[in-house]
Amino acid sequence: MDHCTAGLDWASEEHAICIVEAAGAIRESFTVTHDTKGLAELVRRLRRYPELRLAIERPDGLLVDTLVDAGVRVVPIHPNKLKAARERYSSSGAKSDPGDAYALADLLRTDGHRFRELTPLSEATKALRALVRTRDDLVKARVALVNQLAAQLAVFWPGAAAIFNRLDSDIALAFLERYPTPEAAGYLGERRLQAFLRRNAYCGRKPVSELLGRLREAPAGVTGAVEAEAHGECVKALVRVLKALLPQIKELEGAIAVALDEHPDGAIFKSFPRSGEVNAAQLLAEIGDVRERFQSDDVLAMEAGVVPVTKRSGKATSVGFRWACNKRLRRATTTWADNTRHSSSWARGLYDRARARGADHPHAIRILARAWLRVLWRCWQDRTSYDDVRHLAAAAARFAA
Repeated sequence: MDHCTAGLDWASEEHAICIVEAAGAIRESFTVTHDTKGLAELVRRLRRYPELRLAIERPDGLLVDTLVDAGVRVVPIHPNKLKAARERYSSSGAKSDPGDAYALADLLRTDGHRFRELTPLSEATKALRALVRTRDDLVKARVALVNQLAAQLAVFWPGAAAIFNRLDSDIALAFLERYPTPEAAGYLGERRLQAFLRRNAYCGRKPVSELLGRLREAPAGVTGAVEAEAHGECVKALVRVLKALLPQIKELEGAIAVALDEHPDGAIFKSFPRSGEVNAAQLLAEIGDVRERFQSDDVLAMEAGVVPVTKRSGKATSVGFRWACNKRLRRATTTWADNTRHSSSWARGLYDRARARGADHPHAIRILARAWLRVLWRCWQDRTSYDDVRHLAAAAARFAA
């Protein structure tokens, strides 16, 4: 039997699969449901073809894990590449799931040498990635809830948002739980506020008089009594959700710290300046532990979206922002780079030179992130921790040359 390629167009409930022969003819086309029975049927039918390679538009998930664990050679193809190739098969722009499955299979047949097979991550990396991504999603939910809470207070009680620096701090949430409306805090004076702060173990960085001044000097709301009461109920609901959410984020951060310490590459990522436990875990979870995936630091930088896309045609050249990338990795990388300029003289100097050339802050941070990824990639490939002295000496030597 000749070598075949397959394409899989995945969906939440049903997946379309197409298998093509080496000459391009369709061997078979079918669909399977996204459940235990359907995935088992998919694996059984794919195993009929020796040396089969299967193209899919996503590099992870339950479906991909099931196929890789079954020994199927999975080749992830970015959706942008499929979109660019779709015109080969339809000039009208028509699109269907079976059609995309065929396009993926045929693209792998003709251009297979351009795509790399997926190498499964280690259990330690998959565990760390699950923890990190769940924590990041909860943080995103926390930010959304805090924004909702701020919007509610801005309408009917701006002073409650101004009294403490952060609305999601324990003391701010306790205050809003006790005083959800201006009427509830109508008799709040210095003595009452002092007693409240003592009961809730306030750190005491600001005097009671200043806190009370913030509360009273803020503009008053413009709502009526009935509307203010309704807003108060909304505030109490948001506070309850935040008070339940914040401990879960802290618990996940503790689990991340443990998983990072136990990971074989954890010490490498933690050795970099200002990486921190959560940020180091974010970097490691997205980069992974398959070193063959990134043949050079350029490939890693493109995956992280910190290098631009250059287009050249004749005498025309344009440089644009790289939209297609691992956005979680870009966020982790740029956050880390931004933090390093506050502790590393090398990072600060590189950032300042980028700003002096006219780059705005986000652009300068991406330039700095690109430079850091060269160092991180080298340490990661060599399985060695970051050494600030060696790095600065090498940088000075390059600058002198």
